[in-house]
Order: sequence, then structure tokens, then C-alpha cells
Amino acid sequence: MTTLKRVNSGHPGFRKLIIELDKELWNIFGTVQAQYDQYNSIEQIDTVVLAYEQDTVVACGCFKQYDAQTVEIKRMFVVPGRRSAGVATLLLQELEAWARELQYQAAILETGKIMPAAVRLYEKNGYVVTENYGQYVGMEQSVCMRKRL
Repeated sequence: MTTLKRVNSGHPGFRKLIIELDKELWNIFGTVQAQYDQYNSIEQIDTVVLAYEQDTVVACGCFKQYDAQTVEIKRMFVVPGRRSAGVATLLLQELEAWARELQYQAAILETGKIMPAAVRLYEKNGYVVTENYGQYVGMEQSVCMRKRL
């Protein structure tokens, strides 16, 4: 059974998974990942969700305010052994619920074109491809998506 916990970016479980996420992204994207790292700071984020199975953290995600009405979903990661088990969907739904509680009306996110499983996850959860926003304008590897909350 998966348990979700709301924490902040200082939580050691979140920091541990972020190290794994960054290693995986560097393996997938190589040196192109250096362009994206500057946008992935996890300092001072109060809206982090962790997924646990037993006492083991198996997934994470968070959001940051993008503008007064919109959050940006960031740092979604599920450990390889727990992928395709519905954990990412549970995590994403909890992030969206939290954003709605805080009166946000939309969520945006960025993922990689060469990550079809991630694109499918977001599409399955109601996200639609939109024009690249903010720092992702002109970044050919990026797919930006949006959902009304």
C-alpha cells in the first residue's frame, strides 16, 4: 500500500530521491541536462509530496508557484522498481489537490521529448501539450504541458 506524505524540500527522503533523479536525467540527456539543471533548484520548496511503501520512500514530486493562478509541477520521480504501478498518478493527484487547496487554478510542467512514458503519464492525467513557457522557450528537447485544476 502506498502512503503519501506532504513535506518540504529539506526532507532527507526527498533529497535522496532527487540525487537519483538527477543521475537518471544525466544518463538520458547527457550534457544537454546542464541547460536544465539551473531550473531544478529544490531550495525552499514547501510543497513536496513523498510516496512511501512500508517505510521506504519510492517517489517524489513538488510544485512551485509560477504565477498568481498557476503552479509548476517539478521533480517528479519514481524509483525504477515501482514504475507502472500507479504511484506517479497518486503522487500527481496529491500535488494537484494541494495546489487546489491553495487556490491555484492551473498546473504546468515540462518534460523531455525523449521521455514518452512521462508524456503519457501526464496526458493520461488530463495534461495537454502547450507552447513552451518561460525558460523552456526555444529548448527543442522540452515538451510543456498544462492542466486546468
